[in-house]
Amino acid sequence: MTDTRTDPKPAAAPPEDHAAPPTGNPSGRRRWLLILGAIVLIAVIVWAIMHFFFSPPEQETDDAYVAGDVVAVTAREPGVVLAIHADNTQTVRVGQSLIDFDVATADVGLAAAAADLARAVRTTRGAITGVGATDAQVALARAELARALDDYRRRRGAAAEGAISGEELAHAADEVKVARAQLNAAVAQRGQSRAAVEGTDTGSNPQVLAAIAAYRRAAIMRGHMRLTAPIDGVVAQRQVQIGQQVAAGQPLMAVVPLDRVWVDANFRETQLKDIRLGQPVTVHADIYGGDVVFHGRVQGIGAGSGSAFALLPAQNASGNWIKVVQRVPVRIALDPGELRRNPLRVGLSVRTTISTADLNGPRLGAPAQQAYQGAATDERDPMVEARIQQIVAANR
Repeated sequence: MTDTRTDPKPAAAPPEDHAAPPTGNPSGRRRWLLILGAIVLIAVIVWAIMHFFFSPPEQETDDAYVAGDVVAVTAREPGVVLAIHADNTQTVRVGQSLIDFDVATADVGLAAAAADLARAVRTTRGAITGVGATDAQVALARAELARALDDYRRRRGAAAEGAISGEELAHAADEVKVARAQLNAAVAQRGQSRAAVEGTDTGSNPQVLAAIAAYRRAAIMRGHMRLTAPIDGVVAQRQVQIGQQVAAGQPLMAVVPLDRVWVDANFRETQLKDIRLGQPVTVHADIYGGDVVFHGRVQGIGAGSGSAFALLPAQNASGNWIKVVQRVPVRIALDPGELRRNPLRVGLSVRTTISTADLNGPRLGAPAQQAYQGAATDERDPMVEARIQQIVAANR
């Protein structure tokens, strides 16, 4: 007999608990987090107290830029460019040659001025010699007048005795008048000759002086055919090309003295209350990041806000006026030694911080600044003066 009973299904195993047993104390972890948060809060409170109550007062702005002089090099006389000795980004020294022009026309003008000077010296020498000739003419005219007077006296005595006719006596009287007129003319001629040279010699005569001035001008124009650097700096904005015909006054290039740049920091007008001249300043340039710190002093405060000198100033008298906080440029002089070690370029962005703890300095007005010392063309070239003396001596 077949057993049709089935085996009962085995009982299901209880589900396994996969949750990890707790590895720490949650209440202790919260306690450490609270302690850490309290430490951070206390640190923030301490920093705020030190910053707002115990740190030295200061004013900071990042609306500041490096500024400097851009010395323009312009053509002083028209000419054709033959050579260019400096280009953009190159450093030049004062007196270094920058541009050479064609000197052919200037040489012709200098030669013509030399000829005019020689002619003036010779003319003056002739005028001085002519004074002696006029003295001789006056002496001759006086002798002729004396002779005519003697003849007239003799003929008058003879006419009284009836030895000569009245017509001959009249001719003698006419000769006296002619001799007196010739004497007067000779005296006037002598005065005219003396007036041209009286009180002067060959080197100080007005005609000679005018010719000397013309020669100097021609020599100066000849010297303008070579342009030199007026100051130490870096060449920028070169616009001239070789072979170009330039006009007088045309800008050719610029020289920027990077060792004497400054910072123009545009502070809000609400920050100017405690800013004084001479206060110390720290400057961070974006080009060097935070690794390089420049030090300087407040040198001056601008005469007005930027909007006051704008091309289109604001019309604040209109009905829809809205107050806008203005910014005023503050000039900051930098340490030259630091500039030599880490040069700055004009137009770079910087961040400035002024320490306003010392309020003893004046509010406005800038101290007198030393002017730049450049090297302009020497208008009294010793070689030119020697050449003038040589021309005068050769034609005296």
